[in-house]
Amino acid sequence: MPSFDIVSEVDKQEVRNAVDQVNKEISTRFDFKGSDARVEQTDLQLTVFADDDFKLEQILDILRTKLTKRTIDVRCLDKGQIEKISGNKIKQLVTVKTGLDTELAKKIVRILKDSKLKAQASIQGETVRVTGAKKDVLQEAIQYVKKSVTDFPLQFQNFRD
Repeated sequence: MPSFDIVSEVDKQEVRNAVDQVNKEISTRFDFKGSDARVEQTDLQLTVFADDDFKLEQILDILRTKLTKRTIDVRCLDKGQIEKISGNKIKQLVTVKTGLDTELAKKIVRILKDSKLKAQASIQGETVRVTGAKKDVLQEAIQYVKKSVTDFPLQFQNFRD
């Protein structure tokens, strides 16, 4: 019985490379000269430091550009609150989301049940396994899920015949 998995994963090394590129670009740009602007990374938690709101938005824009060039979907970024730190400097925590939370997994299962396709979906941890009688039905299921879930990056893996 053919099957595939719906997951949401991010390559950690590509995120690290993008952060390194952002810091390198910040150090060479004239508008950041003399500022304490930088991006620090601990696993999938990014902390963006800047002097003011305008520079913070510029850094986030550079980060989005570098992540996109490295084929990382920017919809996986979750921005936290802006915090004031010493003096007039600010920081913001940006989390790179991976895995399907249970709410989104249930939504995907519900979408597939409501579609009237002859495919069954089951939640297995942070993935959703979809099985069907024919390969064509599974391909239709992939297209249907891609159309229905547009607010979160999804990958379709382990397609087994």
